[in-house]
Amino acid sequence: MTAIEQLSDIAVPPDVRDRMVAVRRDLHRHPELSRQEHRTAQLIADRLGEVGVDGVAHPVADTGVVGWVRGGEPGPTVLVRADIDALGITEADRGHDYVSTVEGVSHACGHDGHVAVALALAERLTAERDALAGNVVLLFQPAEERGGGARRMLDARAWPDDLTPSASLALHIATELPVGTVDIRPGTIAASAQSVAVKFGSPGGHAAYPHLTPDPVVCASAFVMAAQTIVSRTLAPRSAAVVSFGRIHGGEDRSAIPAEVELEGTIRTYDNDDLGIIQRRLRQIAEGTAATHGCTVEVDLRDDTYPACVNAPAITATVAAAARAVLGEGNVTAERVVAGADDMSEILMDLPGCYFWVGGANPARGLTFPHHSPEFDFDEDAMVVGLAVMEQAVRATLRSPPSGPNGTSEKL
Repeated sequence: MTAIEQLSDIAVPPDVRDRMVAVRRDLHRHPELSRQEHRTAQLIADRLGEVGVDGVAHPVADTGVVGWVRGGEPGPTVLVRADIDALGITEADRGHDYVSTVEGVSHACGHDGHVAVALALAERLTAERDALAGNVVLLFQPAEERGGGARRMLDARAWPDDLTPSASLALHIATELPVGTVDIRPGTIAASAQSVAVKFGSPGGHAAYPHLTPDPVVCASAFVMAAQTIVSRTLAPRSAAVVSFGRIHGGEDRSAIPAEVELEGTIRTYDNDDLGIIQRRLRQIAEGTAATHGCTVEVDLRDDTYPACVNAPAITATVAAAARAVLGEGNVTAERVVAGADDMSEILMDLPGCYFWVGGANPARGLTFPHHSPEFDFDEDAMVVGLAVMEQAVRATLRSPPSGPNGTSEKL
């Protein structure tokens, strides 16, 4: 018997699956970009009211929603996060009846599925709240893709004062993993990321007389090459990081040395301390290269940094044990670390927790395209797995809350 067949029998009734699919497909047809998730947020708030949670705050941080369930027995509070925004990507028409109806916007990262799972979790916990030893805060977060919604939601503190969470949980559907499996590992699971822009300037001049003006094209080229030494010569050999420039613009005429050249790129690393080192060295190299070539320079380390996602070992062990109890030993791995970034990291920095991956791939149905692809879609049985594992993870975490200096956060 497969993991999905087991779940259908013991954990997730067909009517619950049907409601998850209906919600997911509704959201998939009507995707909304970061900080524009008004319809999505209203759907979430309405559904939380329908299932009878103990409270709903809406809107939070403009387009977010927070709901909470009070258990019948005393205990700690666990926060469960679901991101809700879509991407500015035109969805390929794969012939199904839930393709995006919004031109240039689609749920190409699975956030529609995350919302559906969290709403089903609210339904399940509310129905059994009398036996729940503790409380659950459900945080539906806008602007994961653009805008840092997690920090704004945390700063809003939209839950009651007596329900301050001590732990956090979240899941992400992954089409790199087969449906029916999960990957749960302690430590770093996703990279930090920051955008950077560097502009080199000069008076500019005629291309025939390069000796009369500093050349920002040559300067920018030298800078890009020198920046690569940060990873190979500044960071320790054990460190993994990437400094990439994906856009360069300068000049309007082939016979003119331009007055400025601008580069844009990203910094990614799995270690938050390394991020600070890269930031400092990038600025030093930019200023040094500009001085060498006689150019001016402006360095913009943009305020969009996502720290690395780091799972707390004790809570992660609790979640992994809960997953094995649901899916069986062979369907739970601890291998996946991604170079992409996610602002669940902000929540994990304040609240020790676990962010885990839920397999959504089904090669037999052609459901293997990566996140952010126009072809992206996932096997909807992934939501069944996600719900079953998340529900057991919540219950297990409530029974074994974090302890010690990292158990609670002064920030909250």
